[in-house]
Amino acid sequence: METGQPSRTAYSAARYRAAHQLLEHGAIFQDPFAVRISGTESSELLADAPRRGMRLFIAARHRFAEDALATAVRRGVRQVVVLGAGLDTFGYRNPFDDVRVIEVDHPDTQAWKRERLRAAGIEIPSSVSYLGVDFEKESLADRLSLTGPSFFIWLGVVPYLTLEGFLATLTAISEISGNEVVFDYAQAPASMPDARRAALEERAARVARIGEPWLTYFEPEEIAGLLVERGFGEIEDLGPAQLAARFFDRHDVPPHTPGGHILRAVRA
Repeated sequence: METGQPSRTAYSAARYRAAHQLLEHGAIFQDPFAVRISGTESSELLADAPRRGMRLFIAARHRFAEDALATAVRRGVRQVVVLGAGLDTFGYRNPFDDVRVIEVDHPDTQAWKRERLRAAGIEIPSSVSYLGVDFEKESLADRLSLTGPSFFIWLGVVPYLTLEGFLATLTAISEISGNEVVFDYAQAPASMPDARRAALEERAARVARIGEPWLTYFEPEEIAGLLVERGFGEIEDLGPAQLAARFFDRHDVPPHTPGGHILRAVRA
């Protein structure tokens, strides 16, 4: 992202979340603030209809994360850290009275978000706080102070980090036993069939042109190894086939189909 400007990919993700509320009526993931905080007219959001695959993947990753969070709260977790929060709205519709939410993002994106909240008339609860961090230049471990096990929502961020930036943040998350994290990652275009690879490369080129290139890809075995090295267990990794079965009742996708993954892991 450009200095002094909010993340354009954060805005794009917000549009997809909002469009899902209109086009699929929030069938996968319901967010009553999504349209308002996007600041986008309904007619424009409906124009996103052809990008159904990306829209539903984004809806599924939020549903997966918030389902896992609800389970974590039931077992006693009382802190949620939203890394690369963008226009995420969980903190403003948080159903758990005693759960604290910390949003971590680049200061420029946070300033833009607070403007969007004001414009949309969305109140900032006392349970929400903000921490400005540049993941490539600052250490999350040095900036974030937690009082116990926490749940980390880290969506739409990992592909835009260098490997070093990703590992530094993952290591910081691993420092407290009981911490849980949900993040998404992408497999390399080279692993895709020709048509899928071409579409992925075109999207990668598009985000690179706006100054937010994809930098890091992983294969499932590789990411599992990095997690185990840092003490994570109970790893749940859903690729295209598993996502299709769980959220869309589709069981025809071959088990090892490459693509975007959503992963949950708990620090033992």
